[in-house]
Amino acid sequence: MAKQTSVKIKLESTAGTGYYYVTKKNSRTMTDKMVVKKYDPVARKHVEFKEGKIK
Repeated sequence: MAKQTSVKIKLESTAGTGYYYVTKKNSRTMTDKMVVKKYDPVARKHVEFKEGKIK
């Protein structure tokens, strides 16, 4: 069976609030770690979210 191109990742807040988003990314085209600026409702502002593994 073929390997899946998209994998589920967890985007963790860099503000240290413990808030995270779960999303998918194409592991063949995006080989480096994903960093996205999104809204953190706990910190109530836009912060950077870095990629982490889903346990």
